[in-house]
Amino acid sequence: MDPYQLYYWPGLQGRGEFIRLALAEGGIDYVDVARRPEAEGGGVPSLLRVMREGASVPPLAPPILVAGELVLAQVANILLFLGRRHGLAPSDEAGLYHANQLQLTVADFVAEVHDTHHPIAMGEAYETQQVEAKRRAAYFAKDRIGKYLGYFERVLEGRDSPGGAYVFGADPSYVDTSLFQIMRGIEYAFPRAYARVEPEVPRLRALRDAIASRPRIAAYLGSPERLPFRENGIFRRYPELDEL
Repeated sequence: MDPYQLYYWPGLQGRGEFIRLALAEGGIDYVDVARRPEAEGGGVPSLLRVMREGASVPPLAPPILVAGELVLAQVANILLFLGRRHGLAPSDEAGLYHANQLQLTVADFVAEVHDTHHPIAMGEAYETQQVEAKRRAAYFAKDRIGKYLGYFERVLEGRDSPGGAYVFGADPSYVDTSLFQIMRGIEYAFPRAYARVEPEVPRLRALRDAIASRPRIAAYLGSPERLPFRENGIFRRYPELDEL
């Protein structure tokens, strides 16, 4: 089978990183097309082309995964596909849908993170909505971080090995790699708020560390393909938004 083609904005982790982490854990071959030079068929033009011409049901936005003639968008949808095909999700029907349920909750959380720095308009600069962002971020740091991380902590309670089990047992799923990403992202973007919540989520901390130590994940994290968090992505560190 030819490698999958992943399309996302070059130079960013963004929502594409949830796909990359799952691909890394599964040892799945893929091409990050838009990160290639335009002269080699990459860059933003390749992304715009697949959005406009690449599917019978055109994607609204990246990330986009092309698998042969199948073109998929939306993080949870792509991960559901990869999870079923590559053993990164439970094989039973209930487990498969529970994984999707958790991933959709991750998507809700990511949307709230984004809105801390762009609460008014996505297409306008952060500086034009900084007053509103400070108000939104204060609410997010006070009430929402603990709500979401506390929920995922409860999901992990009662597993076979408290403090070390993955969401669905002994083997990691794409939900686990996604939880790793939001833990790392929140720690970067809201270090003070995260430090307050961290003692309350020991299982999530253990899961984060377990995923980071997985051989394929560790190799990916140490490679040039793992871009750093930056202030043009979803998880942004603005000290004025992390005031307690």
